[in-house]
Amino acid sequence: MPKRRSRTAAFLAAITCVLTFLTPQAAGADTGPGIPRLTDEHGRALTLRGWNLADKEHRGERALEDITERSLRDMAGQGFNFARLAVFWDDLEPRRGEYSETYLRKIERVLDWAAEYRVRILIDAHQDVYGPAFGGHRGIPAWATRTDGLPYRQHPDDWFAEYFEPAVQAAFEHLYEDADLRLAQARMWRVLAGRFAGHPAVLGYDLINEPMGRLRPGEDLFTAARRIEATQVTPMYRRLARAIRDVDRKHRIFIEPTPAAGEGKPTGLGRVADPKIVYAPHFYNAAMELGRDYDPASGWLEAYEAAVVHYPREQRVPVLVGEWGPLDSSLPNMGRFYEDAIASIGRYASGWASWQWCYGGTYCAMGEQGRFRPNKERTARPYAPAVAGTPRAEAYDPGARSYRLTYLPSPGGTSELSLPPDPRGWRVTVTGPARTSGGTVRPGRRGTVFVHATGRAAGPVTVMATAGHAVK
Repeated sequence: MPKRRSRTAAFLAAITCVLTFLTPQAAGADTGPGIPRLTDEHGRALTLRGWNLADKEHRGERALEDITERSLRDMAGQGFNFARLAVFWDDLEPRRGEYSETYLRKIERVLDWAAEYRVRILIDAHQDVYGPAFGGHRGIPAWATRTDGLPYRQHPDDWFAEYFEPAVQAAFEHLYEDADLRLAQARMWRVLAGRFAGHPAVLGYDLINEPMGRLRPGEDLFTAARRIEATQVTPMYRRLARAIRDVDRKHRIFIEPTPAAGEGKPTGLGRVADPKIVYAPHFYNAAMELGRDYDPASGWLEAYEAAVVHYPREQRVPVLVGEWGPLDSSLPNMGRFYEDAIASIGRYASGWASWQWCYGGTYCAMGEQGRFRPNKERTARPYAPAVAGTPRAEAYDPGARSYRLTYLPSPGGTSELSLPPDPRGWRVTVTGPARTSGGTVRPGRRGTVFVHATGRAAGPVTVMATAGHAVK
């Protein structure tokens, strides 16, 4: 069962204050122009839909034990094509300079399952509260933890508050500033990327999960976040990108803002001069992290969307939301939340990974019996994993179970449509200069429909998928 991601009351207050002064953007506003799409090796526009895979409870010989072939098979069986896999530096390099071959093989086994089920993997160097030196958290090894003798205490009911403990903040400062720790972190990434650069399941590398830092006297959270992002996190990303490019010039590099910037404030990150950078913010509402219901009238989602697009527009980089999802998906407004959130993310991002694919309670996608938990079935919907051309419009009506995609096709290109299992099956129709390979999906089956541009005429292609009209 994942840890509760509760934010502190002070953090919630800071978020609320900032959102009050952000100008909400109209829910239907077009944030897409100026933000490039992710593309595949054929130049097709990619859409990635999936979940995080993380086992924070097991380490050493039992590391990654909770991530099984079933996890990848079940994800793919619902039509998801993407997973963000949490790996931990403390497991990879438990003693300085000694890398665990056992752990690398465990990661490789997950990647092999992903390749079998056609799931693309983002390898995420995950940390929570820096690492195991602080209350058994995961991430950066104890040998790479320097606290200057400052105090630390655990917050069992609100673990996110531990980021504000003086010892934890000192540890981040040393990671950013100490030459030997900089070299160690870069060496770790060379080992990881060098090992998996040739694996067919790998999409890219997420350099560090939710980076934090030290607040200076008199700084509020958001002022500190922008300074840390600009002066410490950006240089770190530049170093790590160079280290990865020593061993892998193919895959994308994903960079995150601090959690403060990810919850409704434009980031202070600077440019990372690499041609394959992807901006990967997280999408959490502080009130919902405390277990509250979604409030559609609050303006939070619109304010977040208005803020998150600044960096990718300025830097001309794609966006992928690396984490999102409420603590309690069963509350009365959560059906509305899922529809609003997926629509919003779709206006500026090439995809998302919800938190998290597991079988249990709270954030888990599935209950113990292997069925979606309340409202999480809304994440399994038709979408176009790859479009050979320029997407123009996309819409899904969950009530009617109907999906429409319009795009300008590339000559001779093949697009893909993913359809989740539906007890009534699916029927796909195409208008415009294109044809389908298999226009029906049988009841209860997941399906992929290919749409081939014919080149016989100019003009847009419209693809319609409707549940309930398949041949039985």
